[in-house]
Amino acid sequence: MLALKNITRTFMKDSIAVEVLKGIDLEIASGESMAVLGVSGSGKTTLLQIIGLLDHPSSGSVHYEGIDVFAGDEKTRARFRNRKIGFVFQFHHLLPEFTALENAMMPAFIAGIPRREALGKAEIALTEVGLGDRLSHKPGELSGGEQQRVAVARAVIMEPAILLADEPTGNLDAATGRNIIDLLLNLNRERGTTLVVVTHNTHMADRMSRTLSLKDGTLHDK
Repeated sequence: MLALKNITRTFMKDSIAVEVLKGIDLEIASGESMAVLGVSGSGKTTLLQIIGLLDHPSSGSVHYEGIDVFAGDEKTRARFRNRKIGFVFQFHHLLPEFTALENAMMPAFIAGIPRREALGKAEIALTEVGLGDRLSHKPGELSGGEQQRVAVARAVIMEPAILLADEPTGNLDAATGRNIIDLLLNLNRERGTTLVVVTHNTHMADRMSRTLSLKDGTLHDK
């Protein structure tokens, strides 16, 4: 489904080149669940952002189903990202002035889906994550775990082929974090959504079907 070939990413800091990713090769099969372990600052988020087309590699290529996604223009990547990739971040990034239903519908609305249909899809997604009775609540009226569930619903409303999660439980207590991981793995199993999680949490990583370690800019089997 996805192949990264010789990916490097270099940043400039005080006129000094800092190479964060060094020749990453990675293949991810459709429907698998995978964790990338690494300490803070190891480049996990940078790797996930390249997989999710939010950042450009300095060199190398990213292929989705054989298509080099960085060969096209940004408009094409944005359309692909909206329809094929879902994101869950450590912080939910919900819009505080909108309800759970309105927050969850945003990707569908951005994709040009009519508002009524987008709201219907959002209601289904929120019900699927256990928030069918919280549709009209705004983020400030929801617990941290509920807010993250809204973020998951928003990530899957377009039925993406791949779901990317960046420390999705890092801002939650242990019990709530386990519930979020249960939710992500259920989506992986029931929908066949490919799941890639970057984390420093070994307990979370152990629940995935495959775990890799990112160290010194290179990937290793755990």
